[in-house]
Amino acid sequence: MDSRAHDNGTTATRWTVATVYDDMWVDPDDDPRETDTEIVDERGTLIEGLRHYRLTVEMKCAGLDAEQMARRSVPPSTMSLLGLVRHLTEDERHFRRVMAGEDAPKLYRTDDDGDWNGAVADPAVVEDAWKQWRVETELTDRFVAGVADLGTTNAGFSDFGAEAGGEIQLRDVLAAHVNEYARHCGHADLLRECVDGRVGQ
Repeated sequence: MDSRAHDNGTTATRWTVATVYDDMWVDPDDDPRETDTEIVDERGTLIEGLRHYRLTVEMKCAGLDAEQMARRSVPPSTMSLLGLVRHLTEDERHFRRVMAGEDAPKLYRTDDDGDWNGAVADPAVVEDAWKQWRVETELTDRFVAGVADLGTTNAGFSDFGAEAGGEIQLRDVLAAHVNEYARHCGHADLLRECVDGRVGQ
């Protein structure tokens, strides 16, 4: 447990289960993201990066109830941890639409919602979000495993970058996918700390 003084003179409690570094989520030896897998090539780097950040999202949501998952902790943003899970589910489906050319209509996102408004404090909504996210991550991984060449181009419409509608390689879509997860893991850090004070890597 760690207490930090705020600029306004109050003290906020920040907590962690780590014993080595008090601002970490867990001790390095207990971090499930760390493996002995040797990264030897581009594919391994991209896949490992994606695995790492997906697991980080799960860790940042661990132990929270439906109200905490749906809490919009950083006003005026409508973002919540539950909203992030739903958003990342849509990103996984987007990956399939672009690369595999599959018919994967949006599950949560609407023009006026952006995934967030439907992220309400209901255990069934939380369960659905995690179920759909796991289905989509598995389908993404299955597609990537079935493509030998990272230079393979999209079978569906690409809306990446300035040249929407053009060709894009799998390596570039994977890199964008990793970046999207990494960006939202930063959001998840702040959201979780606002929910219950837990901090960490």
